[in-house]
Amino acid sequence: MKYQKELIGETLGTFILVLFGCGSVAVSVLFGAYQGLMQIALAWGIGVTLAIYMTRHISCAHLNPAVSLAMVISKRMKSSKLPVYLIGQFTGALLAGLTIYLLFAPSISAFESAHGIIRGTSQSVMTAKMFGEYYSLEGSSAIVSLPLAMGAEAFGTFLLILMIFALTEGCNVGRPDNALTPLFIGLTVTSIICLIAPLTQAGLNPARDFGPRMVAWIFGWGKSAFPDQSGGFLLVYILSPLAGGSLASVFFVRVLEPAMKHSSDPCNCNTDQSVKK
Repeated sequence: MKYQKELIGETLGTFILVLFGCGSVAVSVLFGAYQGLMQIALAWGIGVTLAIYMTRHISCAHLNPAVSLAMVISKRMKSSKLPVYLIGQFTGALLAGLTIYLLFAPSISAFESAHGIIRGTSQSVMTAKMFGEYYSLEGSSAIVSLPLAMGAEAFGTFLLILMIFALTEGCNVGRPDNALTPLFIGLTVTSIICLIAPLTQAGLNPARDFGPRMVAWIFGWGKSAFPDQSGGFLLVYILSPLAGGSLASVFFVRVLEPAMKHSSDPCNCNTDQSVKK
């Protein structure tokens, strides 16, 4: 099969990322294992870091459709590879969501019973948020409209992709050593989650959102697996990250990369990136 190793890398890497990330949310909801946003954000960042270290020499570790699309737009990846990357990412995320459900299904049922939650009702968002994100949660002090949620997800993904390009671009002489780049990408994810998670739970990744969300939909949450009935799921957690990542790619290629080339002399630009989330 053509691009078999890329398919394996993206499936495995996205599985690890989502397993540790969504798993941290699950144990926080069910067992109160984490006491604040920073702890969950760090768990996500660690998951991203480990996933990149595991798969960066197999598939360059995109692990996110927004990253893969940005790489195609910037001509850092052939467009013919994009379908394989997307299949791997969505498959890995779906398998991770399924694994989390199988691990915690008895605990989820016990939690729902203890709190009088009927799965599939609006109240069951309390447990559905272990799988997919929501930009308007009952009891939250944040006031978030659909346009604001879209802007937050696009902006967060813009920052993520911009940092990935900056951390892997050969002309950026201030970037860390390649061995440390996955760690800094993980810290970037942690920082962005701390910034926008109070608004949207910080999806930043269409595969990470869609795969686990579909697991919730399949196992009884039904319509409550989606954030609203006005297209919020598609607009906020699928299209907005893709738009933000694409904009970051164009901004980097047309503005930052030329500036880096101009300011670093001599400069060997590495257009065949080896580390990308």
